[in-house]
Amino acid sequence: MPGYRELARDGEFRALFVAHLVSVAGDQFARVALTVLVYDRTASAGLTALTFALTFLPDLIGGPLLSGLADRFARKEVMVAADLARAALLLVMAVPLMPLWALAALLVLVQFAGAPHGAARAALLPQILPDERYPLGQAVLSTVTQVAQVAGFLSGGALVAWLGSGPVLVADAVTFLVSAFFVGLFLLDRPAPRGRRVRAWPADLAGGTRLVWRDHRLRALVALACVSGFYIVGEALAVPFAAQLGAGPAVVGAIFGSYAVGAAAGMVVLARMPRELGMRWMPWLSVVSCAVLVPMVFAPGLVWSLVLFALSGAASGYQLLANTTFVRIVPDDVRGQAFGLAVTALRVSQGLGIAAAGVLAEWWPAHDVVAAAGLVGAVAAGGAVWWWRQSARLLEQAT
Repeated sequence: MPGYRELARDGEFRALFVAHLVSVAGDQFARVALTVLVYDRTASAGLTALTFALTFLPDLIGGPLLSGLADRFARKEVMVAADLARAALLLVMAVPLMPLWALAALLVLVQFAGAPHGAARAALLPQILPDERYPLGQAVLSTVTQVAQVAGFLSGGALVAWLGSGPVLVADAVTFLVSAFFVGLFLLDRPAPRGRRVRAWPADLAGGTRLVWRDHRLRALVALACVSGFYIVGEALAVPFAAQLGAGPAVVGAIFGSYAVGAAAGMVVLARMPRELGMRWMPWLSVVSCAVLVPMVFAPGLVWSLVLFALSGAASGYQLLANTTFVRIVPDDVRGQAFGLAVTALRVSQGLGIAAAGVLAEWWPAHDVVAAAGLVGAVAAGGAVWWWRQSARLLEQAT
């Protein structure tokens, strides 16, 4: 089995690694900055959660319509263009005294630009690592996402408390410029996929949708991914929960970071686990990721809450296996579109979960909302597990 040294020797992967690391960390700066800014101006848990949801809901449109760009144009060029667009938008967001409605609109545009970038990166990775290094490479990028989130959330909370939201948004813009530099300079030039005749966007979208819907395995994997709409509620209510505990922005960063620490640890373990064993664990971990949040109903203090969030994050490492399995099943020439559709479902489930949690948190204490989301999520995950097992049986019967 290939190891980390083999990955480190690959110059393209190193560049992708650095670009991904800095941009993800910067993104968390902005996420903390905006949620704290909105809560400071409004003191509303609902509006704060809605702001957090805006980082996910634009994928409802951007995922299906813009992810196909990764199958139409050179994927490296798509990534660079998306990074530059996001940097420019964030610099505008950093203008002092920007109205909340304008910040929300710009945030939506930033997320739109992220859709083709993520699809291009996901479709490009199997080309950079075309052999058995691919699952490990995906694991490394997924793990670094969590590590960068930890660093971004923890330092972001401290930076917002120290500098304010504007400079932190500028720092996020700089990270996207760094990402564009590494991708543009160190990734090889590859042509756009040539596996099929280029069609109009509606036809591409319809074709990608049919591919995902007709394949029982892909459909079940999307259902497992959407479980995140429940366990993400703890992050969505981080600001009001910290306020409930009498804490400030630094604790908000710690709450965000606890999820990411757990997820990073879970992904490292699953990446080194034999694939057959990991695939057996994958569906059941989706249930665990939600079930461990149910004890939040007892209103534990900060330390035990962070432990529960970290355990949920660790179980959410199953998303790594779902991701690599999905990408391997889909043909290269439609990989960007199919991946974009899957991410759309994932992000929309997260956005809707966050928005619903924000509304409920206006009436119930934050810890009760998190516990309720964990309970309902565990039941929903059980349904996704059944769907996955059914798809495996159908595949066995077909072969």
